Amino acid sequence: MNIHEYQAKEILRKFGVPVPEGGVAFTPEEAYNVAIKLNTNVYVVKAQIHAGGRGKAGGVKICKSPQEVKDAAKELIGKKLVTHQTGPDGKEVLKVYVEAGCDIEKELYLGIVVDRSSGKVTVMASTEGGMEIEEVAAKTPEKILKEQINPSTGIMPFQARKIAYGLGLKDKEAQAMSKFVTALVKCFEACDCSLAEINPLAILKNGEVLALDAKMNFDDNALFRHKDIEALRDFTEEDPREVEASKYDLSYIGLNGNIGCMVNGAGLAMATMDIIKLHGGEPANFLDVGGGASTEKVTEAFKIILTDKNVKAVLVNIFGGIMKCDVIAQGIIEAAKTVSINVPVVVRLEGTNVELGKKMLAQSGLNLISADSMSDAAEKVVKASKTN
Repeated sequence: MNIHEYQAKEILRKFGVPVPEGGVAFTPEEAYNVAIKLNTNVYVVKAQIHAGGRGKAGGVKICKSPQEVKDAAKELIGKKLVTHQTGPDGKEVLKVYVEAGCDIEKELYLGIVVDRSSGKVTVMASTEGGMEIEEVAAKTPEKILKEQINPSTGIMPFQARKIAYGLGLKDKEAQAMSKFVTALVKCFEACDCSLAEINPLAILKNGEVLALDAKMNFDDNALFRHKDIEALRDFTEEDPREVEASKYDLSYIGLNGNIGCMVNGAGLAMATMDIIKLHGGEPANFLDVGGGASTEKVTEAFKIILTDKNVKAVLVNIFGGIMKCDVIAQGIIEAAKTVSINVPVVVRLEGTNVELGKKMLAQSGLNLISADSMSDAAEKVVKASKTN
């Protein structure tokens, strides 16, 4: 789960991570009032969307007065912001974050992720603040410092100092940076984050360290023990199909192709997408209905697939182990009663109750295309997508 910058900074503040003073605003008038309370000489107005690259897209404005803040907010709120992470359609700005400007000496990068190869929380730091870390990794990987955290001890003081000195900091700056890193790691671990990124991290001329920007992602599987964080979820920033799928515990990710996929099991779902591409097609989604899906879940999965206007054909690929083929068949039949199926549907069933499932579909009166194997199914659905 992702959250906005202003939400991330509220969480960071609770863990003692220094952030600039600021406030969120949903209207130009609210932005003006926030600026009045901040009472400073320089203000920064930032569009709040779940995407990076806001500055380059005009989503960050530097202002010198509360009236300028109000004007900037009026310009941003309601605007479609297009960045390299939003795609060509962009995202509508529904709110802005107004914060006090600061006197910056230098900008650094600091990020924390879980390194899957080692299974450890890993701190990454670089002198190249304000740049995409992927770009730094590709062009100057030697400028990225990495420090792995032992889960049994947590971050040790020498590790925080090692990062600070590795960034070329000394004395007061190094001490402030060490405290910053330690606080951020503790926040990351306590909140079950999957990512905590401060880019840029500012070293001020007075030696203080501040998180100028903040991006935090959380492990969905741990949200049950963080109800306060789960409440920060902004559904307006998510694909409506993915939001609907989450209501029924379906694993759905929208893609850009035209062949809808309904599969049970993540591994089989990925293999299905691979074989579709092997036969020259493009999957429109990843959808795993799970091993113990009910007829209701299958019905809703079918509805979600068919709401995608780009879908020209659907492939249902089921291996009935825990999941029974007759349950999938009943789900398809129920979906047909409530949703107009106006695209070809290729069905490949195998496993538990497969003969019963095939019989139910054959007697349903639905116009379905039967397939005997994955390759056969992929070939038929790709052909159907091109003729529809």
